[in-house]
Amino acid sequence: MKRRHFLRRLGSGVLVAGSTIAAGCKQENPAEQNTAAATAKFEPVKWKMVTTWPKNFPGLGTGANFLAERIMQMSGGRIQIKVYGAKELVPAFEVFSAVSQGTAELGHGSAYYWKGKSEAAQFFSAVPFGLTADEMNAWLYHGGGMELWQETYQPFGLVPMAAGNTGVQMAGWFNREINSVEDLQGLKMRIPGLGGEVLSRAGGTPVSLPGGELFTSLQSGAIDATEWVGPYNDLAFGFYKAAKYYYYPGWHEPGTTLECMVNKAAFDGLPDDLQAIVLSAARVANQDMLTEYIARNNQALRTLVDEHHVEVRKLPDSVLDRLRELSDQVVTEIAAKDALSQRVHASFQAFRDQVVQWSDISARAYLNARGAA
Repeated sequence: MKRRHFLRRLGSGVLVAGSTIAAGCKQENPAEQNTAAATAKFEPVKWKMVTTWPKNFPGLGTGANFLAERIMQMSGGRIQIKVYGAKELVPAFEVFSAVSQGTAELGHGSAYYWKGKSEAAQFFSAVPFGLTADEMNAWLYHGGGMELWQETYQPFGLVPMAAGNTGVQMAGWFNREINSVEDLQGLKMRIPGLGGEVLSRAGGTPVSLPGGELFTSLQSGAIDATEWVGPYNDLAFGFYKAAKYYYYPGWHEPGTTLECMVNKAAFDGLPDDLQAIVLSAARVANQDMLTEYIARNNQALRTLVDEHHVEVRKLPDSVLDRLRELSDQVVTEIAAKDALSQRVHASFQAFRDQVVQWSDISARAYLNARGAA
């Protein structure tokens, strides 16, 4: 009896001691304590994002939403962002200033809208007859482009990031046929950035309008033509109801980069892990938008042609040749305006000259070999 009583007491002691030891180990785990404390105590960073796009507009507006949602998800809710469409908080073309001044922490747009702030900014959006989307990303991420972009925006207190790409765009919607360079004379066309300057040299009149005003301007005759993006977005705006001819290729925007700009003071105020999350989310959004456009443009083009009987036409080679000549002139003159633009152009042009050799024997050669559908 005594032996059995002793063993029972010993067993109870071992169990109690084991439980005590386990509990002590658990209490002394600093990693778990820190995680629990951080989860219980953090207050989310609440930011505003202003955009140049209509609220929830397919591709562009939804791309801004995607970025905001991805930052929130990746941060576990530590950063929460409210997205404002154009005119909801500031006008479309006031996004740059709003983020620079701290009215909003984030902006979503495209750098060619800010040529009035910096001529060099245009190289980080779209250059006529310039880089495709893949080539543009290669220059930005691995060819020195991103460092130059950061330098360009630094005086304005902004941190730029690539946050989307439309791929090659369409040349646009026209209410007159374009059979020769002469048909560009007097053409009033909504076309931004360097492409607008090229059109001006060709005898046309470039007009700067935000996306939300394009349809009524085209329908009313206030403009004769407009470019926007491509079939996916153009179908959503209903341009086929206001113009007869749909021309390609988008010589003026061969791979348009969309940007996310962040107020530098707000960005610097984040801990390192949240800064990394914002940067990484922008890269995810950059790739996601490009793949979405490739997929959606396919479907929308078929709808425009099969259901709405849109007349899709290629710009004549003579017109493209002249536009290419004028583009070279415009880009060279822009580069000569200041030292920064000159350095950005030199980097851009050197990368283009190199990458075209690879593109010619890879992508172009393959597409030619594959043949047309």
